[in-house]
Amino acid sequence: MSSLSLAVRNSSTMLRRNLLHARRYPSLTLNLLLTPVMLLLLFVYIFGDVMSAGMGGADRSAYIAYVVPGILLMTIGSTVIGAAVSVATDMSEGIIARFRTMAIHRGSVLIGHVIGSVLQSVASVVLVGAVAVAIGFRSTDATLLEWLAAFGLLALFALALTWIAVGMGMASPNAEAASNSAMPLILLPLISSAFTPIDAMPGWFQPIAEYQPFTPAIETLRGLLLGTEIGHNGWLALAWCLVLAGLGYRWSTASFKNDPK
Repeated sequence: MSSLSLAVRNSSTMLRRNLLHARRYPSLTLNLLLTPVMLLLLFVYIFGDVMSAGMGGADRSAYIAYVVPGILLMTIGSTVIGAAVSVATDMSEGIIARFRTMAIHRGSVLIGHVIGSVLQSVASVVLVGAVAVAIGFRSTDATLLEWLAAFGLLALFALALTWIAVGMGMASPNAEAASNSAMPLILLPLISSAFTPIDAMPGWFQPIAEYQPFTPAIETLRGLLLGTEIGHNGWLALAWCLVLAGLGYRWSTASFKNDPK
């Protein structure tokens, strides 16, 4: 069997393993999914009318259109924490050490975690998107090409954050530490343009909100879904995705090769 065939076969096996774990123990995924759903409902129904009035809207529909793109990206940040926890669990329970002694492609273990997490992230985005549509979100001005670009951005962002989460899981001594170390993936959207425009924030805080990976991704997704201008945010979002994916990949693979467990 060629090296490529072995890698594909072993990666498929590891992917099935991780998907079976997610199906048998859905509580972690559901708990992580609950956060963006609750925030969506909270901000729309509690603050929606006030925020829409500040944006010049007659009702909360203006704020629904504004906040949903940020919630969708927060959903990805929340879901990939499960990958960090899953990797840390495998490391602490010794299964990774057993995999190292087997005649399998070494990278397949991490690839299975990454692909499984990306699929779960996409599924979570679809579920949160369905909730958003149910409460009034509409994307009537977006073209088919913009919809495809929005889906591609979400998938690429999920891939980038998953590699970072896998690196965090590899570096953590246990599942609890992995969950704590991955919390910035939920906190960063809260200090971005997800819930309020950057120019409405205090001047000293605006650079913090602007120069981070979530803000250009949110602005790009917002422009694609609402059919508005994206500006330079598209290139910034793409650059952040590539940088994060590259750093996470190098971190994860280096930890996998060097970890003595």
